[in-house]
Amino acid sequence: MSYGDPAKYITHLYVTDECQQNDYAQEIIQRSKLPVTVIGDREHPDIPGVYPGNLTQGKHHLLLCLNRGKFFKPCPATREYTCCDYQVLNIGMGCPMDCVYCILQAYLNNPWISFFLNREDLFAELDQAFAADPQTFLRIGTGEFTDSLALDSLTCFSPLLVNYMRDKQNAVLELKSKSVVIDNLKGLDHGGRTVVAWSLNSPSIMEQEEIRAAGLEERLDAAVRCADWGYRLAFHFDPIIWHEGWEEGYRTTIRHLFAKVPADRIAWISLGALRYLPSLQSIAAERFPQSNFFYEEFVEGLDGKARYFRSQRVEMYKLIADELARFADPVTCIYFCMESENIWQEVFGYTPSERGGLRAMLDRSVR
Repeated sequence: MSYGDPAKYITHLYVTDECQQNDYAQEIIQRSKLPVTVIGDREHPDIPGVYPGNLTQGKHHLLLCLNRGKFFKPCPATREYTCCDYQVLNIGMGCPMDCVYCILQAYLNNPWISFFLNREDLFAELDQAFAADPQTFLRIGTGEFTDSLALDSLTCFSPLLVNYMRDKQNAVLELKSKSVVIDNLKGLDHGGRTVVAWSLNSPSIMEQEEIRAAGLEERLDAAVRCADWGYRLAFHFDPIIWHEGWEEGYRTTIRHLFAKVPADRIAWISLGALRYLPSLQSIAAERFPQSNFFYEEFVEGLDGKARYFRSQRVEMYKLIADELARFADPVTCIYFCMESENIWQEVFGYTPSERGGLRAMLDRSVR
């Protein structure tokens, strides 16, 4: 089932004792009109069952709390594959959508969703980062440990980020989602410093394996609206999944994308084949017994994650890259997320190092 607004799946709020008088917490509570439970600062929502069996139930529960760690840090990449030097801004943990392949199932160990209220600390960290190295161009994203917009109808946090980034000429913010919760982005003076992005996949994968996510046409319609509001766009074909009819599936998505979305508004498009922590396979098998794509043959990659064999990845990449090349604007950066330079050479005929590095390639598309 598609949820245009995944926050509708939330049925109960929790707030830690130290945050219950927090103005931002009260805004969210009043906006949600949901029942609220106050818990101790070191307590957690009481979700019956054992993880990951209680994860489906846990996604109904949102915890409003403080982040006691760092908000801003480099993407947790690996040296063995080419990285784009993305910077992660952690606004919360978990997501009300429920993609079968979601790495957070194996990465996190709590069934509930968290949203961090200490936004002053978040912006202070950003201030420090910009002051420390004002010459370095930063690409910042909030979609690493949660979906950037899935809870935005409750939190209304995106306008704060967009307004903050408006005058940051040495940075760009990427809001990446599988939802279509974009109303809060309308009418903002974003200064061209925010890119709104969507993950895309083959239609059958989106329909069967991305539970409570928006459908293909919904995502593309939302992208068109954002383009009309002056935002640049991005799209991520990640994870690319081998399945029956995958060739026509990915061709269909790409053709629908360019039939609707203005090509010259797309800053970048990433490609990344399915890869996962070994523990994810058993978790997904327990939670989603109807899914079978984890039962293909995989090999352990240099990063310890399960990956398709190289020949299989190259076959999928070549088909998708060739299809994208038919429609994409020359200024759009099409790139791999976490692949070796050998794969780049085999698919694209060049390596990032020949073009100044992947970071520079992406930076040029939005500067």
